[in-house]
Amino acid sequence: MLVVRAQVAAAEVGMPLAREGTGPSACLPGVGRFLAVLAAGCLGGRIGEMGTGVGVGAAWMASAMPADCRLVTVELDPGRVAAARRVSAGEARVEVVQGDAFDELALRAPFDLVFVDGGPSDRVVELLRIGGRLVFDDVTPVEALPADSPYRENDPKREFFFGDSRLVATEVVLPDLRNSLLVGTRVG
Repeated sequence: MLVVRAQVAAAEVGMPLAREGTGPSACLPGVGRFLAVLAAGCLGGRIGEMGTGVGVGAAWMASAMPADCRLVTVELDPGRVAAARRVSAGEARVEVVQGDAFDELALRAPFDLVFVDGGPSDRVVELLRIGGRLVFDDVTPVEALPADSPYRENDPKREFFFGDSRLVATEVVLPDLRNSLLVGTRVG
């Protein structure tokens, strides 16, 4: 199974399947299941991922996407790209690219689904077709933030998602109540 291969690769390079500290982590299982649900609806579509890591999120999406769907995932780190390519070997519908995620995905746009596992960019909406979905990872629910956290009042990811008139957006809190996703659909 593709997801298991990716999780093994994450363990081999030291990317935990949980957010720990400030270092990189692999796609959480709850996030992966959510992405799989969205990917399953991309009939004849294209999926983009910014920040491949070793390919755990890509594996969740690829394992659920329809046979006529393609996935492009982009990562800067050459070691992670090599690991992700090993994970996706034999998956003709998955392309692992090394480079700047926005630039590489812009060459292949528009997308039906874009998963951003990195910093926010107001330009990422440009990658979506009208009706396409955008998912940002690595968000902590406001209620789970420390009382003195500056993100309680000023969170750039939330400000982007809820302030961009091209998106209808919401925050989805995962069952662990410590992690959430920002999810939007392009309407303009």
